[in-house]
Amino acid sequence: MGPIEMEQSREFYYSRLAAIREHLWAGDIYQANYTQRVRVEGRFSSAGLFAAMAARNAAPFSAYLDCGDHAIVSASPELFLDFDGTTATTRPIKGTRPRGRTPEEDARLAAELSASPKDLAEHLMIVDLERNDLGRVCAAGSVRAYDMLSVESYASVHHLVSSVRGRLPADRGSAELLRALFPGGSVTGAPRRRAMQIIAELEPCPRGVYTGCIGWLDDSGRMQWNIAIRTLVVTPEEVCFHVGGGIVWDSDPEAEYEECRAKAAGLLWSLETHEYDS
Repeated sequence: MGPIEMEQSREFYYSRLAAIREHLWAGDIYQANYTQRVRVEGRFSSAGLFAAMAARNAAPFSAYLDCGDHAIVSASPELFLDFDGTTATTRPIKGTRPRGRTPEEDARLAAELSASPKDLAEHLMIVDLERNDLGRVCAAGSVRAYDMLSVESYASVHHLVSSVRGRLPADRGSAELLRALFPGGSVTGAPRRRAMQIIAELEPCPRGVYTGCIGWLDDSGRMQWNIAIRTLVVTPEEVCFHVGGGIVWDSDPEAEYEECRAKAAGLLWSLETHEYDS
C-alpha cells in the first residue's frame, strides 16, 4: 500500500474551522458539516474491499457499484430515506465517538456520547431540520420523531441516531419527497442552503459521490436511499474517500480532527488486507 494522504494538514483544517466559527458567530449558520479527502495509492480489489467492509462493519445500507473505470464501495450505516408507498422515514446520524480498546473504555465512550451536551444539541438540531423537511410534504400532524438519541455501535465508532417519520398524502409523489429532503441535513448543516454555500467555499475539492445517496426506486414509487458515508471510490491507481463531522460553536478543532481520524481508521483497515500484488 502506498502513502496515505490526508488532504488537509491539522493547521489547514484548523484554519477552515476558524472560518466556519466566524460564520457561526455572525449567525449565518448554526452548524456546518465539514469534510476532508483521504487518498491511498495502490491497486485494490474493489470486490474484496466490499466483502471486508461488509463483514467488519455490517452496515445496513451498504452498496457496490461497478462503474467501469472505477467502483463505488459503500458501507453506509445511515438511512437517508425509506418510503414504502405511504410512510417516509429518515434516520439521521450525528454524534460520534471511537470504540474503546477494552470493554470498560468502550462502555465509557458510549455513555460519554449519549450524555454530551454538545453532541446532543448538534444531533437535535439536525432532527429538527429533518422534521421540518418532512413537514413540507407530509400530511399535517403526521411527522414524528422516534427512537430518539439511540447509540449504535459499529466496528470503529459509536453513533447517535434518531428516526423521523411522516405520512405522504396520496396527491404527493416520490419526486416531491426527494426534493424536500435532499441533500441530507446531517451531511450539510443548518440552515441547509447557507451551510452548503459555505462548504463549497471552504472545502478544497468536490465531494463526488460522498454524502450523496445510493439506493433504488421502483415503478410504484417505493424507494430506499442511503447517505453515502463510509464510501470508497476505487480506481486502478488509488482509493479515495472522505471523512468529516458537524461543526458548531463549541466544537473543539483537535477533537474534530481526531474524529476524522477515527472514522478513517475503519476504512483503512480494509485496504491493508485487499491490495493486489504489484
